[in-house]
Amino acid sequence: MKAVYFDERDKGITMTYADIPESEVELAKKYRQQLLEAAADFDEGIFEKLIMEDYASITVDEIKRALRKGTIEMKINPVLCGSAYKNTGVQLMLDAVNDYLPAPTDVASIEGVNPKTEKPELRHPGEGEPFSALVFKILTDEYVGKLSFIRIYSGTIKVGESVFNTVKGENERIGRILRMNADNREDIEEAYAGDIVAVIGLKRSTTGDTLSDKSRQIVLENMVFPEPVIKVAIEPKSKASQERMTIAIQKLQEEDPTFKAYTDKETGQTIIAGMGELHLDIIVDRMLREFRVEANIGKPQVSYRETFTKPVSGVEGKFVRQSGGHGQYGRIIIDLEPNPGGGIEMENVIVGGAVSKEFAAAAWDGIVESAQSGILAGYECVDFKVRLVDGSMHEVDSSEMAFKIAGSMAFKEAAAKAGATLLEPIMKVEVVTPDDYLGDVMSNLNSRRGQVKGIEARVGAQAVECDVPLSEMFGYATALRSITQGRANFTMLFDHYDVVPKGVAEKVIGASKNGI
Repeated sequence: MKAVYFDERDKGITMTYADIPESEVELAKKYRQQLLEAAADFDEGIFEKLIMEDYASITVDEIKRALRKGTIEMKINPVLCGSAYKNTGVQLMLDAVNDYLPAPTDVASIEGVNPKTEKPELRHPGEGEPFSALVFKILTDEYVGKLSFIRIYSGTIKVGESVFNTVKGENERIGRILRMNADNREDIEEAYAGDIVAVIGLKRSTTGDTLSDKSRQIVLENMVFPEPVIKVAIEPKSKASQERMTIAIQKLQEEDPTFKAYTDKETGQTIIAGMGELHLDIIVDRMLREFRVEANIGKPQVSYRETFTKPVSGVEGKFVRQSGGHGQYGRIIIDLEPNPGGGIEMENVIVGGAVSKEFAAAAWDGIVESAQSGILAGYECVDFKVRLVDGSMHEVDSSEMAFKIAGSMAFKEAAAKAGATLLEPIMKVEVVTPDDYLGDVMSNLNSRRGQVKGIEARVGAQAVECDVPLSEMFGYATALRSITQGRANFTMLFDHYDVVPKGVAEKVIGASKNGI
């Protein structure tokens, strides 16, 4: 029940406590009462004092203890006011972290899987437990190199010790341990359960890997990273930039598992891919600022996929060449069917040794390679199952290359008959808008082929949840600002792939064939 003032002259470092202004006293009392009622749900002593209207005897320690209990049980969420921009309220927020958030010993023990027995195991948050930690972030620092941020769940580590990466199956050595305070780094010799530190010296560890004691191995939670849904071509302006770009891409991929880069086989261009326009904008900006890469950037392209709608059977792929001496012979017969959500699967049911396992594997390699370049518009084919049902081989002329080509030929012919269709990435979008603009926002989302899943009323605003194709979301941030006078905001993340409507698919296929 005090007012706190922050001195703007020293950027909010100096705090002053004073009485609440008279004009705000009644409002403060109203919310104080709500605070006590919330605390009473977790403390019988406070509850009894409220019943007796003995407000004066309720102490600050009692309130904090009750709120901490409710927060750890995840039944209440403390909300604080402040401004990071003006450095206002930061001290109170840090105090609240101390007062209300759980210590490592306040939460349940972490559960992992023993990689040798495949059975679940617990690691308790104590220094006497076997060491276990999760690598949750990789950062490249221009002064110290690769920083691996780890959260230690149990045990301790010291500088110079070896730990075991249970995901990669390799030993790693701890070169330095750093306690990070924003840009300030403090070298420490040892870190304990509950600590979050940065480690230098890990060569092979990446985001999501588990580090543990080699004699007591465990794999902690598995991080799943979605595939990129948007891509752009990037071309360095000079040879010096080409070299810097190669280094930049390598380091940025280490830091961010959702960022991918590859070379287009047909055009020779370097393609970078990520989770959205903003994601790639930040990547390109970092290349320019941190790595001094000057490059031309192409227009964003949606990562469509191709799949099939009907099964076909008995499709033959036959490759025969005779040019003197040893020839080439490979023949394979396949069935192809849709496999919605199941990825790419292969089943070999060839009997009687008509095709050896080595040649069958080569045919499968040809099918997979052919699927990468698509049928309709050059996009990767997904969610199909191929069954190798028959074939034949020549005792002299057959080779793995011949069967690889035969497999590719069989796949292309089967795909042409299997009702190939385009899939597009669908984004889960949440728009929070003031009530006054709800109609305009809904109308705009409908024009973008959005499917509204629900509308939730909030204080003075409406939260609209909908699914929208990624191809329709380009420039949405600018459009939303214009519609709502800058008062609405939105979040967007990839959800799933879905079939592209026929009219849109024709435009995409046409643009692809015309090289647009």
